Amino acid sequence: MDTAVKNALDSGGIIDITTWGARSGTARRIEIVFHQFDGSYYITGKPGVKRDWLANLNANPGFTVHLKRGLTADVAATAKEITDEGQRAKVLYRILTESWGNEPAKADHILPRWVEDAPLVEFTVA
Repeated sequence: MDTAVKNALDSGGIIDITTWGARSGTARRIEIVFHQFDGSYYITGKPGVKRDWLANLNANPGFTVHLKRGLTADVAATAKEITDEGQRAKVLYRILTESWGNEPAKADHILPRWVEDAPLVEFTVA
């Protein structure tokens, strides 16, 4: 992977992703926040809201990451939904505290709902 692309991905932040419709097969592009911890990349969203992008990625795990902040690049990626409760708790806690700045006490309080109902995908890039 190109060093500039890796550096941009390692910073986390806002990207666009293009997924393929689970039923329609149509390309869908959305803006989304992603997170990087220890060399792994994640996408999540608030609990309680159905996400078309999650259904699309579960049906068609190959997608495109469009870097657009500081560096413009299109990168092939593959998604895998994280369903293991323990892994979900670890990653979501880091997102809540490190990425979104929640105090640990608040994160501890809201974490069970996030683990139960928030979308969480890990992705790898080619």
